[in-house]
Amino acid sequence: MNEAQLNAIVEQVVLRLTNQGGTAKSPSRGPALIGKRPGVFDDLDSAVDAAAKAQQQWSATTLDTRAVVIEAMRQVTRDHVEELARDAVAETKLGNVKDKLQKNLLCANKTPGIEILRPLAYSGDHGLMLTERAPFGVIGAITPSTNPTETIINNAIGMVSGGNSVVFNCHPSAKQVCARFIAWLNEAIVAAGGPANLITTIAEPSIESAGALMKHKGIRLIVVTGGPAVVKAAMNSGKRAIAAGPGNPPAVVDETAHVAQAAKDIVDGASLDNNIVCIVEKEVMAVASIADQLKSEMVKAGAYEVTGSAINALEKLVVDDGHPARDW
Repeated sequence: MNEAQLNAIVEQVVLRLTNQGGTAKSPSRGPALIGKRPGVFDDLDSAVDAAAKAQQQWSATTLDTRAVVIEAMRQVTRDHVEELARDAVAETKLGNVKDKLQKNLLCANKTPGIEILRPLAYSGDHGLMLTERAPFGVIGAITPSTNPTETIINNAIGMVSGGNSVVFNCHPSAKQVCARFIAWLNEAIVAAGGPANLITTIAEPSIESAGALMKHKGIRLIVVTGGPAVVKAAMNSGKRAIAAGPGNPPAVVDETAHVAQAAKDIVDGASLDNNIVCIVEKEVMAVASIADQLKSEMVKAGAYEVTGSAINALEKLVVDDGHPARDW
């Protein structure tokens, strides 16, 4: 057993003993941990400090240990996937359980881990070069309401694989399901030999806490998934940022397409999780020669064609003074 594993076990024993006597107290910041949820803190400084300590231990672990931990993270997601999907829909009032099941499993199973981060060596007439990727340290991640738990497992696997720890500022409308998930991930990490608090969050995330996370001196990199405002804030934070903002992807269909297949794919894609995901089809552009056929095939595939007075009603719902309405 290595030093990092011993430290992780000691921290877990201290945490359990502290929780038995009540909420842990920090001499300078007040309560540090909320109840018995590993990785969930009541203030940002405590969350960042804990993640920084975990990252120091984590960066010294072997790739073999990382592989075991990453698989544990994947498995705990699979074990709780039905609860994650159901609770995310109940809390956010967005999407549907069936598609969230598939999205969570996709992220758990297919997000690349350490297998893409192994060192590479090149030799030639002029010598030898070794490429070995180093971690940033503590990453600050901001997650959306549309993919709350999916973003957490996707971000966490990639970041932890690279030797980093991560502090999440989850969307306030999904804070409960995200906190539970982060606690489960931490339990799985420690059980697999990783350090405690490798993934942290705060119990009451807000716009203000997101801004503070972006500016925090202990955060080395900002990763944002969200709307244009939070992406702009990340880009102006003064830190290196990776940001994924809103999408509005069109589907373009011309006369060379397999029209029936195109129609089915468009309907299937646009209906994914009730179309709340930014990467799914939002509009269709078709050449005139196949436009009517495409509409007919889309209806066969489950689409609904709005006609007559319903067009005006729909317009009033989604358009306000010539611009997209902001209250729907």
